[in-house]
Amino acid sequence: MKLADLLRETLNVDCDEVWENERTPTPVRVFGVRLHSMGLSLREIVAVLDWLGVDRSHGAIWNWTHTLSETQADPPTAEPSRVAVDEKQITVDGEKKWLYAAIDTDSKLLLDIEVFSRRGTDPASAFLHRLTTSHNVSDTEFLVDAGGYLTALARRELSGHLDYSERNLIEKLFQTVTMRIDRFHSFWRGSPASARRWLRRFKYHYNHDRPNQALDGRTPAEEVLN
Repeated sequence: MKLADLLRETLNVDCDEVWENERTPTPVRVFGVRLHSMGLSLREIVAVLDWLGVDRSHGAIWNWTHTLSETQADPPTAEPSRVAVDEKQITVDGEKKWLYAAIDTDSKLLLDIEVFSRRGTDPASAFLHRLTTSHNVSDTEFLVDAGGYLTALARRELSGHLDYSERNLIEKLFQTVTMRIDRFHSFWRGSPASARRWLRRFKYHYNHDRPNQALDGRTPAEEVLN
């Protein structure tokens, strides 16, 4: 996406109530948040805003990101036929955690992404339960890569099978998340709650802002809603 297009889109946002006490115009704040979701570091965003004549601190931009993440909606409710599920180890403030994610292989919609303190059947079962409360997955075929997931699926009365070839989408998702993190620090700095707020914002960006080549330039949210 070109810088001019990104600037033009931010002029059309309708979220003034989110920052009603902020002194920086809403389009500028949204622009900064979207740059961060796309992978720019806070230092780089400060430089871009300075180039535009806006002088704000790293902390202000970080607060914008967290404020907006708390107000943006979850993904559209979906009825996916196939969903890839997996987990990846990350580090949150020096401690090892596990990042769980689920993505619709057809619409490319990121259904959910969450941080757990450990991996295994219990966290996998808890993550699957989250999906059942947000999406209609009663007839969904889950694509997994470990036997523990099969046990978790059985607990939730969901169906699935081991798949090592059609799950590239979830691996690419984790690569994207890792690339975003590596752009501004080598590991999460802050609490798990801080990581969850960033991931909530990333989920919205992935589903609503980021055109997908496999969808002919449409976003996953557009694919589900149209």
